[in-house]
Amino acid sequence: MKINTLELYQYQLPLDKCLPVGKQRIDGRKGVVLSLGVLDEAMTPHIEQVELAPLSGLDIEGNPINGFSQETLEQIIDELAITLPQLIGKPVDLLLEHSEKTLYPSLAFGLSLLHAKINDQLTGHHISLQNMKSIPLIYRAQDEALSVLHDRVRSLAAEVHSIKVKVAQTSLEEEIKLIHEILAIRPDLKLRLDANRGFTLEQAIEFAACLPLHAIEYIEEPCINPQDNPAFYQAIEMPWALDESLNDPDYQFEMHDGLTALVVKPMLIGSLEKLQRLQSEAEHAGVRFILSSSLESSLGIEALAKLSQSMTPDEVPGLDTLSAFSADILISSGKPHLLGLDSIKLINRYQ
Repeated sequence: MKINTLELYQYQLPLDKCLPVGKQRIDGRKGVVLSLGVLDEAMTPHIEQVELAPLSGLDIEGNPINGFSQETLEQIIDELAITLPQLIGKPVDLLLEHSEKTLYPSLAFGLSLLHAKINDQLTGHHISLQNMKSIPLIYRAQDEALSVLHDRVRSLAAEVHSIKVKVAQTSLEEEIKLIHEILAIRPDLKLRLDANRGFTLEQAIEFAACLPLHAIEYIEEPCINPQDNPAFYQAIEMPWALDESLNDPDYQFEMHDGLTALVVKPMLIGSLEKLQRLQSEAEHAGVRFILSSSLESSLGIEALAKLSQSMTPDEVPGLDTLSAFSADILISSGKPHLLGLDSIKLINRYQ
């Protein structure tokens, strides 16, 4: 198959409510949609789209988002302006070559995903965003009454038995109380806690010591200094997971006491080949590999849901972030507003 059209669109969506990014908050999301058209040997056209949305930019206070994507959307657009014209008329496999050459993880992931989609490598997986399986995300929005959060827990479906809870956001006392209140409402739940490197070693131990260990599946990045995580486990025997640590371009998998899962945001990691290598290393050591969102729009979330079915069919991914979006893009999650390509900004077209 040869590439005969490439179109690049940019979107910017306000959020109906702020989303947590570590300890920061964002009230909007922006990214680009790359649309690829090919002709097969029978001259039949085939078109696929992917979302490229590095998790960078500014938070609601105007501060740079820390600890996630190191590249900016503007850098992605600039590199694509050079790369895309070179692809017209060339074999679609050239997408993989460029995905391995780029220094930007979000672009590497997007190009390799586009190659997989155009080669029908994900078509065996049918996803409805309204009914997809995902770990519900529970966090307290700014100025939100605690009773509202309690109501969200009460409204969880009976078949939901695991949730993700943001911690290290307020005081230890408040958050210990919150965990116990959640479990009082739903004693059957298993909690995946996400601290986003929010605790000192001493705080992490004090926090975990006040929780029922049997109800905690694991805690993501408990310590400000990741080197303290094994010591945290030795003190309290609460399983822990890595998330932000994986975003370091120099990260190499290494087994540690208590490490039970890698929570992987593909947009921040890189190409599908890199993801598969990391998965192989983790699972060989008995460590779970769980896909998670980087706050993509519905187009990106659908792709991650399909990828999870392909790569990790026995794990439920963490993709419960669409409720804050004011509109869907290309793929419906049931929102009143569904934006097509004609509703977002065309940056350039190559053919």
